[in-house]
Amino acid sequence: MALDLTSLPRPSRDDTTVGTMVRGLVGSEILRIAAEIRELVAKGTKVCNLTVGDFSPKEFPIPDGLRAQIGTALQAGETNYPPSDGVLELRQAVQRFYERSLGLKYPLEGIVIAGGARPIIYAAYRAVLDPGDVVVYPVPSWNNNHYAHMLGAKSVVVTTDADSGFMPTLAQLEPHLSTARLLCLCSPLNPTGTMVDPEALRAICERIVQENRAREGRGQKPLILMYDHIYWVLSFGGTKHVTPVELVPEMAPYTVFVDGISKAFAATGVRVGWGVGAPTLISRMRDVLGHVGAWAPKAEQVATARYLDDTQATEAFLATMRASVDARLEALHRGFARMKDAGLPVRAIAPQGAIYLSVQFDLVGRDGLATNDAIRKRLLEKARFAVVPFQAFGLAEESGWFRLSVGATSVAEIEEALPRVEAAVREILAGK
Repeated sequence: MALDLTSLPRPSRDDTTVGTMVRGLVGSEILRIAAEIRELVAKGTKVCNLTVGDFSPKEFPIPDGLRAQIGTALQAGETNYPPSDGVLELRQAVQRFYERSLGLKYPLEGIVIAGGARPIIYAAYRAVLDPGDVVVYPVPSWNNNHYAHMLGAKSVVVTTDADSGFMPTLAQLEPHLSTARLLCLCSPLNPTGTMVDPEALRAICERIVQENRAREGRGQKPLILMYDHIYWVLSFGGTKHVTPVELVPEMAPYTVFVDGISKAFAATGVRVGWGVGAPTLISRMRDVLGHVGAWAPKAEQVATARYLDDTQATEAFLATMRASVDARLEALHRGFARMKDAGLPVRAIAPQGAIYLSVQFDLVGRDGLATNDAIRKRLLEKARFAVVPFQAFGLAEESGWFRLSVGATSVAEIEEALPRVEAAVREILAGK
């Protein structure tokens, strides 16, 4: 007879069995909303789901070549532990990929592989920061507040606005750079789908180099830039992705890139990511990752190495991928532009990159809607339209801005949902 342990205590904020850091750690608001949507769908409600930054395999399957290579690697017995810094063939393939596509040739010691981009971000935080060190990041942005909390770092939050595409400027960052140990930037940006202006990034990087030269003279630790560009192959229109190192080569010792296959190749569940940077930093990140066992599965590493080197296949897939993502983003943008032209308090920023669209429903204060979350719930209830408020990405103000993610829906579903959204907005304005 089994021992019945079903009455064990449930989690609570006052639980003394766990440490202080964990008691203060907040769960993901995005995942909470996504769980709510899954429950609705399970009950039979048809929802246009624009919440989680993931890909539906139905809409965006992984590349055929990558799938085949994973199967081949598994059949070949590639199932044991990989090296702590990643399979050599994959590190070499990433090295070639960066040289070929970004014009950056890093030494192999400057490349580390992990189980997706999240462990790379954690390892960068862990390798750079001591408790109490200052980490500067703009909002809205993804999860920097949680990583800073876990590391016991001091967060300095820089609030951005729509006029700059929610990207920080040097003027906004300048007051904080002299005390910062880590600066976190992301382009294309999750959650906004916008990209940093090259001249703005150049100015920020030149200031970092100036700051670090002064610190070197004083014997102080440098300011490190973590540059998350996991979405960099997904850019649209005339927008061009740029990197700190190409704009200001002197940034190379101070930049850690966060990257991987999860977004570029719709392979979020395959869990292959990499960090690229100076060997002095990457070697320490490797040590952190090795101790927590955060490496990517070996078969997937071997498969990714072979697939990245198939340039004809990867370029063909990416061309199709960009077109498919852009079609969905443009369908949303056109729909909201029509609503705005019709006089409704709705606006969207034109697609630039990633799989996201920033949309503002300027409805706070109307028909009893006091918060962004109240607007979210009304859109879900009245239009079956599921979105995530920028509060989930650290933006405090109730300004009506939301992230719309297109990886799990079709153009047809979007176009079917937009009239429902317009009707819901009109109902709110009419006070119905």
